Amino acid sequence: MARFRTWVGIAVAGALSLTLAGCSSTGGKRAEDARKAAAAQGRAAVNTPRWTFAMITHSGDGDTFWDIVQSGAKQAAVKDNINFLYSHDDEAQQQAQLVDAAVDKKVDGIIVTLAKPDALKAAVARAEKAGIPVITVNSGSEESKAFGALTHIGQDETVAGEAVGDELNKRGRKKALCVLHEQGNVGHEQRCDGVGKTFRGTVQKLYVNGTNMPDVQSAIEAKLQADKSVDSVVTLGAPYADTAVKAKTDAGSKAEVDTFDLNAKVAAELKDGTLGFAVDQQPYLQGYQAVDLLWLYKYNSDVLGGGRPVLTGPQIITKDQAGALAEYTERGTR
Repeated sequence: MARFRTWVGIAVAGALSLTLAGCSSTGGKRAEDARKAAAAQGRAAVNTPRWTFAMITHSGDGDTFWDIVQSGAKQAAVKDNINFLYSHDDEAQQQAQLVDAAVDKKVDGIIVTLAKPDALKAAVARAEKAGIPVITVNSGSEESKAFGALTHIGQDETVAGEAVGDELNKRGRKKALCVLHEQGNVGHEQRCDGVGKTFRGTVQKLYVNGTNMPDVQSAIEAKLQADKSVDSVVTLGAPYADTAVKAKTDAGSKAEVDTFDLNAKVAAELKDGTLGFAVDQQPYLQGYQAVDLLWLYKYNSDVLGGGRPVLTGPQIITKDQAGALAEYTERGTR
Protein backbone atom coordinates (compact mmCIF):
# COMPACT_ATOMS: atom_id res chain seq x y z
CA MET A 1 0.00 0.00 0.00
CA ALA A 2 2.84 2.39 0.87
CA ARG A 3 4.54 1.60 -2.44
CA PHE A 4 1.24 2.18 -4.28
CA ARG A 5 0.84 5.60 -2.65
CA THR A 6 4.42 6.48 -3.65
CA TRP A 7 3.79 5.66 -7.30
CA VAL A 8 0.52 7.61 -7.27
CA GLY A 9 2.33 10.62 -5.79
CA ILE A 10 5.01 10.41 -8.47
CA ALA A 11 2.38 10.16 -11.21
CA VAL A 12 0.42 13.13 -9.90
CA ALA A 13 3.57 15.23 -9.55
CA GLY A 14 4.63 14.32 -13.07
CA ALA A 15 1.26 15.20 -14.52
CA LEU A 16 1.25 18.50 -12.65
CA SER A 17 4.73 19.39 -13.92
CA LEU A 18 3.68 18.59 -17.49
CA THR A 19 0.58 20.76 -17.13
CA LEU A 20 2.59 23.67 -15.80
CA ALA A 21 5.16 23.26 -18.54
CA GLY A 22 2.40 23.24 -21.15
CA CYS A 23 0.83 26.38 -19.72
CA SER A 24 4.17 28.15 -19.77
CA SER A 25 4.51 27.56 -23.51
CA THR A 26 2.79 29.82 -26.03
CA GLY A 27 0.37 27.11 -27.14
CA GLY A 28 -0.49 26.14 -23.59
CA LYS A 29 -1.11 29.74 -22.56
CA ARG A 30 -3.38 30.33 -25.54
CA ALA A 31 -5.30 27.17 -24.74
CA GLU A 32 -5.64 28.25 -21.11
CA ASP A 33 -6.76 31.74 -22.17
CA ALA A 34 -9.32 30.22 -24.51
CA ARG A 35 -10.58 27.95 -21.74
CA LYS A 36 -10.97 30.88 -19.36
CA ALA A 37 -12.76 32.94 -21.99
CA ALA A 38 -15.16 30.10 -22.71
CA ALA A 39 -15.79 29.57 -19.01
CA ALA A 40 -16.55 33.27 -18.50
CA GLN A 41 -18.90 33.52 -21.48
CA GLY A 42 -22.28 34.77 -20.34
CA ARG A 43 -21.13 35.02 -16.75
CA ALA A 44 -20.64 38.27 -14.86
CA ALA A 45 -17.46 38.95 -12.92
CA VAL A 46 -19.27 41.25 -10.45
CA ASN A 47 -22.38 41.08 -8.25
CA THR A 48 -23.60 44.64 -8.86
CA PRO A 49 -27.22 45.21 -9.98
CA ARG A 50 -28.09 44.34 -13.56
CA TRP A 51 -28.15 47.87 -14.93
CA THR A 52 -29.25 48.62 -18.49
CA PHE A 53 -26.96 50.67 -20.75
CA ALA A 54 -27.99 51.86 -24.22
CA MET A 55 -25.54 52.68 -26.99
CA ILE A 56 -26.90 54.81 -29.85
CA THR A 57 -24.61 55.49 -32.81
CA HIS A 58 -24.73 57.23 -36.18
CA SER A 59 -23.79 54.03 -38.01
CA GLY A 60 -25.36 53.10 -41.30
CA ASP A 61 -26.30 49.52 -42.13
CA GLY A 62 -23.47 47.09 -42.81
CA ASP A 63 -20.61 49.19 -41.42
CA THR A 64 -18.11 46.66 -40.05
CA PHE A 65 -16.44 49.30 -37.89
CA TRP A 66 -19.48 49.34 -35.59
CA ASP A 67 -19.51 45.56 -35.38
CA ILE A 68 -16.11 45.86 -33.70
CA VAL A 69 -17.33 48.62 -31.35
CA GLN A 70 -20.28 46.42 -30.37
CA SER A 71 -17.98 43.44 -29.83
CA GLY A 72 -16.04 45.38 -27.20
CA ALA A 73 -19.17 46.80 -25.58
CA LYS A 74 -20.82 43.38 -25.35
CA GLN A 75 -17.73 41.79 -23.80
CA ALA A 76 -17.59 44.48 -21.12
CA ALA A 77 -21.34 44.14 -20.57
CA VAL A 78 -20.96 40.42 -19.84
CA LYS A 79 -18.20 41.09 -17.36
CA ASP A 80 -20.07 43.94 -15.65
CA ASN A 81 -23.49 42.25 -15.47
CA ILE A 82 -24.98 44.84 -17.83
CA ASN A 83 -28.05 44.51 -20.02
CA PHE A 84 -26.67 46.08 -23.22
CA LEU A 85 -28.95 47.65 -25.83
CA TYR A 86 -27.67 48.82 -29.21
CA SER A 87 -29.42 50.96 -31.83
CA HIS A 88 -28.24 53.16 -34.68
CA ASP A 89 -29.33 55.48 -37.46
CA ASP A 90 -27.22 57.48 -39.89
CA GLU A 91 -29.86 60.22 -39.99
CA ALA A 92 -29.17 62.61 -37.13
CA GLN A 93 -32.79 63.36 -36.26
CA GLN A 94 -33.62 59.66 -36.10
CA GLN A 95 -30.56 59.05 -33.94
CA ALA A 96 -31.79 61.76 -31.56
CA GLN A 97 -35.17 60.04 -31.40
CA LEU A 98 -33.42 56.79 -30.44
CA VAL A 99 -31.75 58.64 -27.57
CA ASP A 100 -35.16 59.96 -26.51
CA ALA A 101 -36.54 56.42 -26.63
CA ALA A 102 -33.73 55.21 -24.35
CA VAL A 103 -34.55 58.00 -21.90
CA ASP A 104 -38.22 56.97 -21.97
CA LYS A 105 -37.15 53.41 -21.13
CA LYS A 106 -35.35 54.83 -18.08
CA VAL A 107 -32.08 53.10 -18.88
CA ASP A 108 -29.28 53.43 -16.35
CA GLY A 109 -26.70 54.88 -18.74
CA ILE A 110 -26.36 56.09 -22.32
CA ILE A 111 -23.43 55.90 -24.73
CA VAL A 112 -23.86 58.10 -27.79
CA THR A 113 -21.89 59.33 -30.80
CA LEU A 114 -21.98 62.99 -31.78
CA ALA A 115 -21.17 62.90 -35.49
CA LYS A 116 -23.75 65.67 -36.00
CA PRO A 117 -23.73 67.27 -32.55
CA ASP A 118 -26.28 70.04 -33.07
CA ALA A 119 -29.00 67.48 -33.78
CA LEU A 120 -28.16 65.50 -30.61
CA LYS A 121 -27.76 68.35 -28.13
CA ALA A 122 -31.38 68.46 -26.91
CA ALA A 123 -31.64 64.68 -26.60
CA VAL A 124 -28.44 64.49 -24.54
CA ALA A 125 -29.70 67.31 -22.31
CA ARG A 126 -32.96 65.43 -21.78
CA ALA A 127 -31.05 62.33 -20.69
CA GLU A 128 -29.00 64.29 -18.19
CA LYS A 129 -32.11 66.05 -16.86
CA ALA A 130 -33.57 62.61 -16.23
CA GLY A 131 -30.49 61.73 -14.17
CA ILE A 132 -29.05 59.32 -16.75
CA PRO A 133 -25.25 59.49 -17.05
CA VAL A 134 -23.98 59.95 -20.61
CA ILE A 135 -20.65 59.04 -22.18
CA THR A 136 -19.86 60.10 -25.73
CA VAL A 137 -17.81 57.83 -27.94
CA ASN A 138 -16.02 57.95 -31.29
CA SER A 139 -17.17 61.37 -32.52
CA GLY A 140 -17.93 64.66 -30.82
CA SER A 141 -14.89 65.07 -28.59
CA GLU A 142 -15.05 68.86 -28.81
CA GLU A 143 -18.75 69.02 -27.89
CA SER A 144 -18.81 66.24 -25.29
CA LYS A 145 -17.86 68.31 -22.25
CA ALA A 146 -20.06 71.24 -23.25
CA PHE A 147 -23.02 68.87 -23.59
CA GLY A 148 -22.44 67.64 -20.04
CA ALA A 149 -21.18 64.14 -20.79
CA LEU A 150 -19.03 62.38 -18.18
CA THR A 151 -16.21 61.86 -20.66
CA HIS A 152 -15.45 61.16 -24.31
CA ILE A 153 -13.73 58.02 -25.59
CA GLY A 154 -12.14 57.96 -29.02
CA GLN A 155 -9.43 59.59 -31.05
CA ASP A 156 -8.93 63.30 -31.68
CA GLU A 157 -9.90 63.46 -35.34
CA THR A 158 -7.73 66.47 -36.11
CA VAL A 159 -4.70 64.82 -34.51
CA ALA A 160 -5.45 61.64 -36.49
CA GLY A 161 -5.59 63.64 -39.71
CA GLU A 162 -2.31 65.32 -38.86
CA ALA A 163 -0.73 61.88 -38.36
CA VAL A 164 -1.88 60.93 -41.87
CA GLY A 165 -0.34 64.11 -43.29
CA ASP A 166 2.96 63.30 -41.60
CA GLU A 167 2.91 59.76 -42.98
CA LEU A 168 2.18 61.01 -46.50
CA ASN A 169 5.18 63.34 -46.21
CA LYS A 170 7.38 60.40 -45.22
CA ARG A 171 6.20 58.55 -48.31
CA GLY A 172 6.99 61.47 -50.59
CA ARG A 173 3.40 62.03 -51.69
CA LYS A 174 2.45 65.29 -53.38
CA LYS A 175 -1.31 65.28 -53.97
CA ALA A 176 -3.92 63.52 -51.83
CA LEU A 177 -7.60 62.89 -52.43
CA CYS A 178 -9.55 62.75 -49.14
CA VAL A 179 -12.81 60.84 -49.64
CA LEU A 180 -15.66 61.87 -47.30
CA HIS A 181 -18.44 59.28 -47.29
CA GLU A 182 -20.88 61.01 -44.91
CA GLN A 183 -21.68 64.67 -45.50
CA GLY A 184 -22.27 66.68 -42.35
CA ASN A 185 -20.11 64.43 -40.17
CA VAL A 186 -17.89 66.88 -38.28
CA GLY A 187 -15.34 64.17 -37.48
CA HIS A 188 -14.80 63.45 -41.17
CA GLU A 189 -14.22 67.11 -41.91
CA GLN A 190 -11.73 67.29 -39.04
CA ARG A 191 -9.83 64.30 -40.41
CA CYS A 192 -9.39 65.81 -43.86
CA ASP A 193 -8.59 69.23 -42.44
CA GLY A 194 -6.02 67.62 -40.16
CA VAL A 195 -4.33 66.00 -43.17
CA GLY A 196 -4.08 69.43 -44.75
CA LYS A 197 -2.44 70.92 -41.66
CA THR A 198 0.66 68.74 -41.79
CA PHE A 199 0.80 67.48 -45.39
CA ARG A 200 3.24 69.51 -47.45
CA GLY A 201 1.41 68.59 -50.63
CA THR A 202 -2.11 69.40 -51.84
CA VAL A 203 -5.30 67.92 -50.37
CA GLN A 204 -8.56 67.77 -52.30
CA LYS A 205 -11.85 66.67 -50.74
CA LEU A 206 -14.22 64.35 -52.59
CA TYR A 207 -17.74 63.95 -51.20
CA VAL A 208 -19.46 60.65 -52.00
CA ASN A 209 -22.62 58.84 -50.96
CA GLY A 210 -21.25 56.23 -48.57
CA THR A 211 -24.45 54.17 -48.63
CA ASN A 212 -23.96 53.37 -52.33
CA MET A 213 -20.63 51.63 -52.98
CA PRO A 214 -20.98 51.57 -56.82
CA ASP A 215 -21.38 55.34 -56.71
CA VAL A 216 -18.39 55.65 -54.39
CA GLN A 217 -16.27 53.62 -56.78
CA SER A 218 -17.35 55.53 -59.87
CA ALA A 219 -16.79 58.91 -58.19
CA ILE A 220 -13.23 58.02 -57.13
CA GLU A 221 -12.50 56.48 -60.53
CA ALA A 222 -13.70 59.57 -62.37
CA LYS A 223 -11.54 61.82 -60.20
CA LEU A 224 -8.44 59.70 -60.72
CA GLN A 225 -9.02 59.59 -64.47
CA ALA A 226 -9.44 63.36 -64.61
CA ASP A 227 -6.39 64.14 -62.46
CA LYS A 228 -3.38 61.87 -62.96
CA SER A 229 -1.34 63.93 -60.49
CA VAL A 230 -3.24 62.44 -57.52
CA ASP A 231 -0.76 60.04 -55.94
CA SER A 232 -2.64 59.18 -52.74
CA VAL A 233 -6.27 58.36 -51.98
CA VAL A 234 -7.28 58.56 -48.31
CA THR A 235 -10.56 56.92 -47.34
CA LEU A 236 -12.15 57.63 -43.97
CA GLY A 237 -13.45 54.15 -43.21
CA ALA A 238 -12.18 50.60 -43.70
CA PRO A 239 -15.08 49.41 -45.92
CA TYR A 240 -14.22 52.12 -48.46
CA ALA A 241 -10.57 51.22 -48.84
CA ASP A 242 -11.15 48.18 -51.06
CA THR A 243 -13.62 50.17 -53.15
CA ALA A 244 -10.95 52.82 -53.67
CA VAL A 245 -8.50 50.11 -54.74
CA LYS A 246 -10.96 48.91 -57.39
CA ALA A 247 -11.50 52.49 -58.58
CA LYS A 248 -7.75 53.04 -58.80
CA THR A 249 -7.29 49.85 -60.83
CA ASP A 250 -10.10 50.71 -63.26
CA ALA A 251 -8.77 54.25 -63.66
CA GLY A 252 -5.27 53.00 -64.42
CA SER A 253 -3.94 55.14 -61.58
CA LYS A 254 -0.72 54.55 -59.64
CA ALA A 255 -2.01 56.35 -56.55
CA GLU A 256 -1.44 54.72 -53.19
CA VAL A 257 -4.62 53.95 -51.24
CA ASP A 258 -4.52 54.61 -47.49
CA THR A 259 -7.36 54.49 -45.01
CA PHE A 260 -8.66 55.30 -41.58
CA ASP A 261 -9.73 52.30 -39.49
CA LEU A 262 -8.86 48.64 -39.58
CA ASN A 263 -10.63 45.37 -40.30
CA ALA A 264 -9.63 41.92 -41.54
CA LYS A 265 -9.74 42.96 -45.19
CA VAL A 266 -7.62 46.05 -44.57
CA ALA A 267 -5.09 44.02 -42.55
CA ALA A 268 -4.76 41.52 -45.40
CA GLU A 269 -4.33 44.26 -48.00
CA LEU A 270 -1.74 46.03 -45.87
CA LYS A 271 0.19 42.79 -45.57
CA ASP A 272 0.22 42.15 -49.33
CA GLY A 273 0.98 45.77 -50.20
CA THR A 274 -2.37 46.61 -51.78
CA LEU A 275 -2.79 49.40 -49.22
CA GLY A 276 -0.11 51.74 -47.97
CA PHE A 277 -1.13 52.31 -44.35
CA ALA A 278 -4.14 52.50 -42.06
CA VAL A 279 -4.99 54.65 -39.05
CA ASP A 280 -6.35 52.54 -36.20
CA GLN A 281 -8.50 54.14 -33.50
CA GLN A 282 -9.19 50.80 -31.76
CA PRO A 283 -13.00 50.59 -31.98
CA TYR A 284 -13.13 47.50 -29.75
CA LEU A 285 -11.53 49.56 -27.01
CA GLN A 286 -14.03 52.39 -27.54
CA GLY A 287 -16.99 50.08 -26.97
CA TYR A 288 -15.38 48.20 -24.09
CA GLN A 289 -14.23 51.30 -22.24
CA ALA A 290 -17.55 53.10 -22.68
CA VAL A 291 -19.49 50.31 -20.97
CA ASP A 292 -16.81 49.76 -18.35
CA LEU A 293 -16.59 53.45 -17.44
CA LEU A 294 -20.36 53.76 -17.13
CA TRP A 295 -20.31 50.75 -14.81
CA LEU A 296 -17.50 52.31 -12.75
CA TYR A 297 -19.48 55.54 -12.49
CA LYS A 298 -22.62 53.72 -11.34
CA TYR A 299 -20.68 51.53 -8.91
CA ASN A 300 -18.07 53.93 -7.56
CA SER A 301 -18.68 57.43 -9.05
CA ASP A 302 -15.43 57.08 -10.99
CA VAL A 303 -14.79 59.39 -13.95
CA LEU A 304 -11.81 59.03 -16.28
CA GLY A 305 -10.15 61.73 -18.34
CA GLY A 306 -10.07 64.71 -16.00
CA GLY A 307 -12.35 66.67 -18.28
CA ARG A 308 -10.43 65.71 -21.41
CA PRO A 309 -11.07 62.96 -23.96
CA VAL A 310 -9.75 59.46 -23.32
CA LEU A 311 -7.79 58.79 -26.50
CA THR A 312 -7.81 55.38 -28.20
CA GLY A 313 -5.81 56.49 -31.24
CA PRO A 314 -4.40 57.27 -33.69
CA GLN A 315 -1.96 54.46 -34.42
CA ILE A 316 -0.43 54.20 -37.88
CA ILE A 317 -0.49 50.58 -39.09
CA THR A 318 1.77 49.59 -41.99
CA LYS A 319 2.73 46.34 -43.69
CA ASP A 320 5.22 45.65 -40.89
CA GLN A 321 2.53 45.60 -38.17
CA ALA A 322 -0.35 44.13 -40.17
CA GLY A 323 0.71 40.50 -39.79
CA ALA A 324 0.80 40.70 -36.01
CA LEU A 325 -2.75 42.09 -35.94
CA ALA A 326 -4.25 39.58 -38.39
CA GLU A 327 -5.39 37.18 -35.65
CA TYR A 328 -7.24 39.99 -33.86
CA THR A 329 -8.89 41.36 -36.99
CA GLU A 330 -10.11 37.87 -37.90
CA ARG A 331 -11.84 37.49 -34.54
CA GLY A 332 -13.36 40.97 -34.86
CA THR A 333 -11.56 42.80 -32.06
CA ARG A 334 -9.25 45.03 -34.18
